[in-house]
Amino acid sequence: MEIIISLTKQELGKQAAQKGAEFIRKAIAERGEANMIVATGASQFEMLSELIKENIDWSVVTGFHLDEYIGIDETHPASFRKYLKERFVSLVPLKEFYYVNGNGADNECKRLGEIISKHPIDVAFVGIGENGHLAFNDPPADFETEEPYLVVNLDENCRKQQLGEGWFPAFDDVPKQAISMSIRQIMKSKHIICSVPDERKAEAVKNTIICDVTPMVPASVLQDHASMWLYLDKASASKL
Repeated sequence: MEIIISLTKQELGKQAAQKGAEFIRKAIAERGEANMIVATGASQFEMLSELIKENIDWSVVTGFHLDEYIGIDETHPASFRKYLKERFVSLVPLKEFYYVNGNGADNECKRLGEIISKHPIDVAFVGIGENGHLAFNDPPADFETEEPYLVVNLDENCRKQQLGEGWFPAFDDVPKQAISMSIRQIMKSKHIICSVPDERKAEAVKNTIICDVTPMVPASVLQDHASMWLYLDKASASKL
């Protein structure tokens, strides 16, 4: 695991985007195409704003969406489909982008699983939740399933984070379930770029790095990845 600490969120976002773009360009040079995973949430704002500026032939890049709430429409302010369309997909001419439709549940998991199995992932852009989750795999996360996507239950801490970030007006409005890419599918990525700003993530960052790999800290599994790049700012690194 490579750990890069920046003074600001803006610097973090730029460095993470540059490293991810380097891996995307390398894949294109080697195979003529690249496949990537894109995360959402407040932690990805700065990284995505920098990534769209990178010199990449997006016409040969296929993208996959990490997770989505079950039961909300894509026009909802908290919809991750809406987030990605506005902040990434509409701004670069991708070859293809596969969204997670949160209204599809089991059928959607099957559909996406069949597609991603044909697209080995070169770069996964991810974050870490306040409860240590990776995608929407809350503790205790399923480290064993080989299914690329699964329906997951969101724990109270995860739902409080979504409320605290301003995505929902009240706690009861936060969905209790989501469709998430699985831990094993994320770990199949050739390279992982993990962007984690803000002091509220400091405890999760510390646990991710120093604790034993455990489903109770889902992001701790990143310790086992061969090309894992963790980008922190001064605040999120404050407990290291």
